[in-house]
Amino acid sequence: MNTDAPRLNRENSPSPDLCRSAVRCFDELWDAAPRMNCDRVTIGGARVLDAGVNCLGSLEAGIGLARLCMGDFADISYSAKDSNDVVDLSVSVRTDHPVKACLAGQYAGWPVSVDDFFAMASGPMRMLRGKEAMLEHLELARPATEDDFAVGVLEADRLPTEDVIQTIANECGVTTHRLCLAIAPSTSLAGSAQVVARSVETALHKLHALDFDVTAVVSAHGNAPLPPPAKDGDTIQGIGRTNDAMLYGARVTLWVDADDDAIADVAAKVPSESSDDHGKPFAQIFKQYDYDFYKVDPMLFSPAVVTMHSLRSGKSWRHGRLMPDVLRESFSL
Repeated sequence: MNTDAPRLNRENSPSPDLCRSAVRCFDELWDAAPRMNCDRVTIGGARVLDAGVNCLGSLEAGIGLARLCMGDFADISYSAKDSNDVVDLSVSVRTDHPVKACLAGQYAGWPVSVDDFFAMASGPMRMLRGKEAMLEHLELARPATEDDFAVGVLEADRLPTEDVIQTIANECGVTTHRLCLAIAPSTSLAGSAQVVARSVETALHKLHALDFDVTAVVSAHGNAPLPPPAKDGDTIQGIGRTNDAMLYGARVTLWVDADDDAIADVAAKVPSESSDDHGKPFAQIFKQYDYDFYKVDPMLFSPAVVTMHSLRSGKSWRHGRLMPDVLRESFSL
């Protein structure tokens, strides 16, 4: 979709280096691991911060993992929900570098599969790997330099083996000693928090799927309810609750430098209710498709409510709806 020539000079804006800022963030979290109830392990030469596999993790660790995913180019915090909401706490995200922080960093676009190990990988290391069509289309991929560290977050319920570490390092073009990973399962406190910190990312990814020029999104804010962690080992319930927090409880606001017609053409299509699969807990939807993510309507994965503000005309578009009853069912409340 074409938009008018931008009024703001986005092309000459400073370009953040997610990889370098992410490794500084990782070093900070590594030092703080004992305080965050996390374990520090070295596997095959790589540093791995365990935030919920063989330890309890924490709320603080959840924010830390979300920061890593976004290359530390977002402000992420917990905020109190209104007394009428389903849960008392939400995860709020604000960024002035939405495309890089969310799509080059946070999007879980790398399914890591080695032998019987599987994890969804996020973080700036995806840029160094550069094997995703979206990264290529947005010109966000780049080869690793000798000074780069590959930093990423794995959503998995067990630690990677040395073979997994070597595979990830090879894909990123770095040695294992320059690989920094954090890991937590979706059923953990930290894992739940880092997933529901993706409210803005899901909106941007949906816009990209709708052929909207996502580089027109200048700034963004989002929040989503923090669900209670699922029972340890119940991965389906963990995935279900974190997805439901997004689909039925997330609110996102985008400030956009684009033509009004371009915004109006997509605004109503961005929220999750635009999908035919919308309306019931994700665990039920997932079961309906034999637990195959690729069979679920991709248009479902987006926030419940999306507001788009035009920086050119001052007009705003707000679409979608919250569904607290579905959240209560999903969260067993």
